[in-house]
Amino acid sequence: MAKKRSKRRTHVGASNPAKTPAGTNGHIDPKDPKSMVIRMGAGEVGSSVSQLAADVRKVMEPGTASRLKERKANRLRDYVTMCGPLGVSHLLLFSRSDSGNTNMRLAIAPRGPTFHFRVEKYSLTKDVRRAQRHPKGGGKEYITPPLLVMNNFTTPTATSDSPVPRHLESLTTTAFQSLFPPINPQRTPLKSIRRVLLLNREQDPENEGTFIINFRHYAITTKAVGLSKPLRRLNAAERLLRTTKPGKKGGLPNLGKLQDISEFMIGGENGTGYETDGTSGSEYETDAEVEILETSAKKVQSLNKKAAREAVTGSDDEDGTTKNDHVERRAVKLVELGPRMKLRMTKVEEGICSGKVMWHEYVHKSKAEIRELEQKWEQRRKEKEARKKLQKENVEKKKAAKAAASAGGKKSKEESDEEMEDYDSDMYDYEDDAGFDSEGLQGDAEEQVNTKMEEDGEWEDEEEEIANGKSSKKKSLKS
Repeated sequence: MAKKRSKRRTHVGASNPAKTPAGTNGHIDPKDPKSMVIRMGAGEVGSSVSQLAADVRKVMEPGTASRLKERKANRLRDYVTMCGPLGVSHLLLFSRSDSGNTNMRLAIAPRGPTFHFRVEKYSLTKDVRRAQRHPKGGGKEYITPPLLVMNNFTTPTATSDSPVPRHLESLTTTAFQSLFPPINPQRTPLKSIRRVLLLNREQDPENEGTFIINFRHYAITTKAVGLSKPLRRLNAAERLLRTTKPGKKGGLPNLGKLQDISEFMIGGENGTGYETDGTSGSEYETDAEVEILETSAKKVQSLNKKAAREAVTGSDDEDGTTKNDHVERRAVKLVELGPRMKLRMTKVEEGICSGKVMWHEYVHKSKAEIRELEQKWEQRRKEKEARKKLQKENVEKKKAAKAAASAGGKKSKEESDEEMEDYDSDMYDYEDDAGFDSEGLQGDAEEQVNTKMEEDGEWEDEEEEIANGKSSKKKSLKS
């Protein structure tokens, strides 16, 4: 019989990251903004909106709750309550109306404001990938926050009386800018910027009262410029051999049918010769070309060898500038990751999905109506402050009475009854007329039945039966 194995393994400890610049290793800084992307109504919104919310969570990585599970019983108050303990600064709420419109709300915790958008058109990430020949994604793009690029959010000719006022444009710009941590060009390494989130506002000359935003999400890819395709394949193969396990040969060029490496460089036995991107007819399709400092380590030369090399090659260029060997030209290309959305702003509220309406696309009020609403909100605010003040005074009174009672002995029954009466109006908002109903019904059916039994005299017979039943039960227990 085989000997039973004794378990000697211990639990794997937490792999805490080293103290590196924020966003370079996938762990966000505690001061960075955090968000929650929520489906209001959970499964009631449909599979497409659910997938759209999941795609937006990928966009907000790594500063979002990517594994959040919603339930139908969850309400907005539940999420707002947890924003403080979890340090959540933004809420993105996706919902579907009864008419079938998909809506998105951007709320800034804990006090607002809230921006209401109607999602007029959207494409999921899987649809964008299906339309591409060489889709990108699934790598290390999502371990760092994206670079936010905003266009046309402010209009130079906008004023406070414009259909879209100037203060609304600046408020919307600040709200979207605060979704992601700021980038310091002097400290942020280029390798940490792997994605771009583009928000472009559409200008409609026919209807100036609209605020439409196009939402696009791209991955940044770079390639060296000036190298031929065979040389790029050799460079990729060298990196593959250094990073992968020994014995893995996938991606290496097949040189078995060639006599020399030069045949591979010129394109085979009947090749046209060594060609670069500049001499060949098929240049790499790019969006831009940039010069960056090479970060790879190189062998340090001695001063004598460096001086001899400069004497032969020359230290200056033709234009008199010093040549930097560590600068390389790279071609930058953006590959769309998805999702796509066309957002139309419909309303802006002062609080979190409640409060005074600051702007509405369809409802326009006169100055007199605005002043009347301001007076109503001011009255509500004063009443709320008065209730808070009264509640605080009642709490202090109860604490003082409790301290005096504990010092003087037990409280009398009348004092305890008065204390319970104080809780009625200050701490809770019960309706005295309707009464407390734990079942959620309009009236208490059991109480109505008991009243009817008392009027008919049935309750007295019931009391006698109960008394007889109790006495007979006692006799049976004694026997």
